[in-house]
Amino acid sequence: MPVEIIKERYNAPVNTVEIGRPGAKQVKIGGQTGFPFLFDEGKMPNPPVIAYEVPDCTPDDWPEGLLEPYHDCVKDPVKWAKKCADEFGAEILCVKAQSMHQDYGSRPVDEAVRIVREIADAVKLPLIVVGCGDDERDNEFMPKLSQALKGENCLLGLATQANYKTLAATCLVDGHFIIADSPIDVNIAKQVNILIGDMGFDTNKIVMHPTTTSLGYGMEYVYSIMERSRLAAFMGDKMLAMPFIVFVGQETWKVKEAKDFGVVQGINWEITTSVAMLQAGADLIVMRHPDAAGSVKRYIAALTGGVR
Repeated sequence: MPVEIIKERYNAPVNTVEIGRPGAKQVKIGGQTGFPFLFDEGKMPNPPVIAYEVPDCTPDDWPEGLLEPYHDCVKDPVKWAKKCADEFGAEILCVKAQSMHQDYGSRPVDEAVRIVREIADAVKLPLIVVGCGDDERDNEFMPKLSQALKGENCLLGLATQANYKTLAATCLVDGHFIIADSPIDVNIAKQVNILIGDMGFDTNKIVMHPTTTSLGYGMEYVYSIMERSRLAAFMGDKMLAMPFIVFVGQETWKVKEAKDFGVVQGINWEITTSVAMLQAGADLIVMRHPDAAGSVKRYIAALTGGVR
């Protein structure tokens, strides 16, 4: 007796976001009408994309095995970015402007802006740029950066419930996309999106960062929050219909399982975490080790028939 497989179908899509300068290289994410890789239930017009992280100063907190692929460019972020583009086949880069933070040397804001502009000129790829995590420095940095990159249609972040106005206003003026950050909470995620939209910002230009964790404790909770958000989007909630970005690299390489047990285990930890996030609905994954990124690219290609 044949078994009938029940298929769920939805009508409301996730927003489509196209990062990068029109007429140049662009990356398109979102647009799906069903859960990840369930092609009999919905469309997935834009496969998930891997972004390579590029720190704007020497990342002394990265373990030696993680730094090895970048051994010839750890002190030069422009060379690092070019290596990701030319050797590792990056489609999009995530520049982390951590050098402004007091723990990384308190680099002047204008100098940090200059470095990101040089990266943009050198690689000609779409850019994600995130600040150092110090609200005061980031609120000084982002307006200057936004103006310096006007026309590049970058994805800038992070906008939080407590600190979103400066970034939202500057992205609105200069035409960039924005990362809305929330602490693994559906209601707060929705509230941040609403607050940004209330400033006149086009909610179709928001990408959600639900916060994530490395493989292990907390993964199930992160997965369920992303799944709930995506289900709400498919059912018509426009304030949760934004694509997801997750920073898997930074979460993976700070746990002892990745740092203290050799680079091979660290790579596997990053791969496995990324795969879990893809199944939860991630559209854009920021990764660190090129071998891990390459493996996840092949995984995506295998599931999507090699679309990307």
